[in-house]
Amino acid sequence: MVGTTAARRALIAGNWKMNLDHLQSIALVQKLAWTLKDRNFQSDTVEVAVFPPFTDLRSVQTLIAADKLDFSLGGQDLSAHDSGAHTGDISGSFLKALACDYVLVGHSERRANHSETDQVCLAKVQAALRHSLTPVLCVGETAEDLETVGQSAVPVAQLTAVLEGISAEDEIVVAYEPVWAIGSGTPATAEQAQEVCGVLRDTIRTLHGDEQADRTRILYGGSVKSSNIAGFMRGADVDGALVGGASLDSEEFAAIAQFEKHVTID
Repeated sequence: MVGTTAARRALIAGNWKMNLDHLQSIALVQKLAWTLKDRNFQSDTVEVAVFPPFTDLRSVQTLIAADKLDFSLGGQDLSAHDSGAHTGDISGSFLKALACDYVLVGHSERRANHSETDQVCLAKVQAALRHSLTPVLCVGETAEDLETVGQSAVPVAQLTAVLEGISAEDEIVVAYEPVWAIGSGTPATAEQAQEVCGVLRDTIRTLHGDEQADRTRILYGGSVKSSNIAGFMRGADVDGALVGGASLDSEEFAAIAQFEKHVTID
């Protein structure tokens, strides 16, 4: 059965990482829009979001607005600070001024390459919420974590660190991305993804109650493709996907967004 409930609209999000300049990004969004239109894509139950590099945001935002495209827009990171002497950082207010809906926080590449701790991620989530952005909090375990503490312990700890610093009324999205699966071509199984996403929802329920647990969308990310998205989306607690490399291919990403055509109802 499709994992999302009527209250949780599926979210298919494309993280472009450090790929595509502003002209290439315009071409990709146009191709994606044309492809989905040609395939009679219905967005009532599936939200499509793109997360371009910072230098592309204005171009993509202008295209979305001018052509009235039914895409949401997000930033790949933000500063914990609102303004000031923070060279190279991007304030949440800047993202909001560009009509961004979302911002990624705590992606494994940021945690590993920029030494972002759970405390830094909490500060960034709080900054996003201050500027009416929905943070997409990325959590996940490494291969070493998988062997030593299992697949749920680290994601739960990362989520807990943030939940303890925000309220039950705050709107967030959680993205479970096992580090060992990202870019590896070897995703978690649909059963593994559902198990961890279920534990993450239970964590929200324990700390913040039923209402937030029931409305919070939990995504799976890590080597997501059109050939495996339907399996993930059968999970009762999997509400979408955070897609990496496959989001740079308009045909492939469009096929992922149309997962409903391939999900059988049990």
